[in-house]
Amino acid sequence: MSRGSLGSLLLLAVVALLILRPWDGELSAGDGGPAAEEALVSRVVDGDTIEAQIGAEVEDVRLIGIDTPETVKPESPVECFGPQASGFTHRLLEGRPVRLVYGAERRDVYGRLLAYVYIDHMFVNAMLVRRGLARTLPIPPNTRYRALFDQLEKTAARAGRGLWGACPP
Repeated sequence: MSRGSLGSLLLLAVVALLILRPWDGELSAGDGGPAAEEALVSRVVDGDTIEAQIGAEVEDVRLIGIDTPETVKPESPVECFGPQASGFTHRLLEGRPVRLVYGAERRDVYGRLLAYVYIDHMFVNAMLVRRGLARTLPIPPNTRYRALFDQLEKTAARAGRGLWGACPP
């Protein structure tokens, strides 16, 4: 095996470990880790925004650190690969239980909850970037996975995955 192949394999293993680590976010805010809650996805708004039932409340939840092409933004056209990103999130999450892990800043300027979303120990935010369905969108202070998202985006772009192969730059 060549040195380049070994390096790529090692990087892939590290990224897989980071994405699939089921222990991430299990700590509560009182334990020094990020706060997390179980929720039920009642509706997918678009590729990076969902409505989730948390206890008796339904909240709009924006996935942290990523941005999918627009499909429902008022007075804006549907963007290239937006329907695919929205469809993926819809098929993956709608009607399913998820775990929301909150960032340093819990709400955005629109009042939406900001969260890293996990389903069955899969890191949804990272999955969207890895598949080329989202670009990175780091907004401080919620930048915990910025390096991971940047690496996944570079890999997807180089491979021409998703929007990287279908949409003009």
